[in-house]
Amino acid sequence: MLRYQDIWESFTSFYSTSIVQPFLYHCYTKIGREDAKQKSYTNCDTFLYYLEHGKNFYLTACNSPVSIQPVLLFYGMVQLLKACLLTVDADYPDSSSVLAHGVSVRKRKKQQYDFFADEVKVQKHGLFTHFSEKMFHVKQMSGEKFRMYTLLQQVVELHDLFNMYYGKLLSRKVAYDPFQKYLFISANVLDDYHMTLERFINYISKEWESLGIEDIHLEGSYIKMKYHHELGILCKPLMFNISDESYCLPTNREEPFHLPEIITHYLLLYNLSMISRYETEWWGELLHSYSSEAYPFIHKFLAVTAKKGPRLLYEYLHSLRKTLNH
Repeated sequence: MLRYQDIWESFTSFYSTSIVQPFLYHCYTKIGREDAKQKSYTNCDTFLYYLEHGKNFYLTACNSPVSIQPVLLFYGMVQLLKACLLTVDADYPDSSSVLAHGVSVRKRKKQQYDFFADEVKVQKHGLFTHFSEKMFHVKQMSGEKFRMYTLLQQVVELHDLFNMYYGKLLSRKVAYDPFQKYLFISANVLDDYHMTLERFINYISKEWESLGIEDIHLEGSYIKMKYHHELGILCKPLMFNISDESYCLPTNREEPFHLPEIITHYLLLYNLSMISRYETEWWGELLHSYSSEAYPFIHKFLAVTAKKGPRLLYEYLHSLRKTLNH
């Protein structure tokens, strides 16, 4: 399993046209492009420049004041996303409409602004809608709104803060044996999900099909199950915590924890980058007065996304490469 210090070193496995061109060729062949060879040559250098540009934004952010980190981290993610998009959309960008951010924020009141209650709104066109559909097959409805408080709950590294500040238990740790490939989940999840063991087994068998789950049974105070597919950072419905390299299971299956985590990071970073640029007074007070409950959540999220954003997007490319090699 990759650790943060290895992330940028791992990206260098793509830093060669002799590697990237055949990689893109296989990507385009898989999606049925008749001009796969031509497009793989055309997009090869662009792919590499996107990766390099994204890396520079992230590394600059890590050595910059917190006040400007959201802007640098957001555009770092945008560049890496564009590289990922080139693997599934050989014509990107085929129109100016996909160059916009794809989301917007409402006008803020100067008084009594509450970051937790703030929202981002999905636009009909733009990068957000485009990468959501092309990379993750998630169709976003124009006009849909995402609240900051809800988005922050989807970042598992922040769950300890929600528990500390609001007494909310948002997830339970999942133990696993990587050698014999067993997962161990606290039986308390049955109360969380309001299910009997039998119903939970039926639910797991259907919803967790991607993990190849079988042999689910109660063993003491844990539900034990066999998994066949490799656990990685992108293994929904489990949530990967980059802080301690652990897995967690959300306690509320009704909450929108099913969204790909990159979507969550994009939306939070977009809003924070807009605040950093255009709400300078509020942003300055947040960073220097420590009077807002949002401060520890924002501060920790920025530290997490600086490490996890690149890792999530590297895993996307790496998993695609593994698929093509089989």
